Amino acid sequence: MGAVSPASHAAQIPPEAGGQRTPSRADLRKVVTASSVGTLVEWYDFYIYGSLAVVFSGYFFPEGNPFVALLVTVAAFGTGFVVRPLGALFFGRMGDKLGRKRTFLATLVLMGTATTLTGLLPTYDAVGVLAPVALVVLRLLQGLAIGGEYGGAAVYIAEYAPPRRSGFLTSFLQTTATLGLLTSILVIVLCRLALGEETFAAWGWRVPFLLSAVLVIFSLVVRLKIHESPVFERMRRTGTLSKSPIKDSLGNRHILALVVVVLFGVTAGLGVAWYTAQFYSLYFLQTNLGVEFLAANITVGIALALGTPFFVLFGALSDRYGRLRFAVAGLVLSAVSYVPLFSWIREAAPTGRFVEVTAAIFIQIVFVTMIYGPTAAYLVDLFPPQIRYTGISVVYHLGTGVFGGFTPLIALAATGGDDSLSGLLYPIIVTAVSAIVAATFLRSGSRSPVVRRAWDATQRLQDATAPTVQQTE
Repeated sequence: MGAVSPASHAAQIPPEAGGQRTPSRADLRKVVTASSVGTLVEWYDFYIYGSLAVVFSGYFFPEGNPFVALLVTVAAFGTGFVVRPLGALFFGRMGDKLGRKRTFLATLVLMGTATTLTGLLPTYDAVGVLAPVALVVLRLLQGLAIGGEYGGAAVYIAEYAPPRRSGFLTSFLQTTATLGLLTSILVIVLCRLALGEETFAAWGWRVPFLLSAVLVIFSLVVRLKIHESPVFERMRRTGTLSKSPIKDSLGNRHILALVVVVLFGVTAGLGVAWYTAQFYSLYFLQTNLGVEFLAANITVGIALALGTPFFVLFGALSDRYGRLRFAVAGLVLSAVSYVPLFSWIREAAPTGRFVEVTAAIFIQIVFVTMIYGPTAAYLVDLFPPQIRYTGISVVYHLGTGVFGGFTPLIALAATGGDDSLSGLLYPIIVTAVSAIVAATFLRSGSRSPVVRRAWDATQRLQDATAPTVQQTE
């Protein structure tokens, strides 16, 4: 059998494969809703920790330098990102072998359990060193869960979506990370206002964690009503599933080359831009500039709310004008704008000009949406279906988890808690390098040599196992 290119994968495995009819608009709405709601809840769970780090940093570590306590807490936040690639491997393999739906049901349960238990943890004063240990363990479980969530949801929606609408439909999934953070900020602000500052600082910060249990149950009910991806069903019925997704992806030099190029050309820059705009901005306001907790969170929350529709806008535009051009433009604009935008924040925040601070953060978020909006559809187009869940999960979480997740820690450590802009060197370098790599190696899309060789390698693996499949049938 001849090699199959990315451009022809829709013909290779049609939407109605596996005995299912072509999905209607109602089907697509159900698929997008179920996938996006569950992913939103998982991001809420994951980011509630980051949103509250400044509040509870003193409860789980010995008393001393508050800035050091914050750094340690942010470092614990980062441990969740370190294990995300491990979760991507574990759940990616599960998704490529056992199914997309079954896998992201498992990730949702794991995430909800870890988040709810975080709200029940005893403090350092009560149990000593067990408190930070338990906090980090639960954070690791959160990282494992989110490592398998995004890739599965992105693949699931894209494998249902008509090719000319995949950017638009998957862009709703892209909003979930921002909406998850926005929801966490909104819940925190409401709890803070309802309970008062002293009560919230004493025990009220636990409430947003405990609410996760309710959100997870609701999301499970929604997800249990959807069917398996038609592309996965087709591969299952025809015996073309990968028998060893990790080996067939990371153990194959051509697919590994694609993973490396996409990592440094798309997801690393995406991750750093996202966490600079939405988390480092929040920490910079509170820790470096001394802005009060409530004012900082409301400011970032408004910017997030205003910027979120642009994910869908750029996702839809990418269906017509191409995906990579928007991503590269967003990376370049992010790299060149960090210094002037954070200088604007540094000048406006101390004098209470929060409309200007909101505008500066909003501009950053719009640049992020240019990168993020088309990303899910773009990644699905790049990776062959047999190893798609594994490949996308690994490359996404290496980029956004490792490179992006440690952005606040690296930037905070570089500034030492003062109002300097030295912490911006890291995001500037990473986003600039990503733009260069993407423009150099991925500019031809599915015709790029690195992409074509990966698809050809997967086809050769499938051809090599075909006789075995026929014998077992």
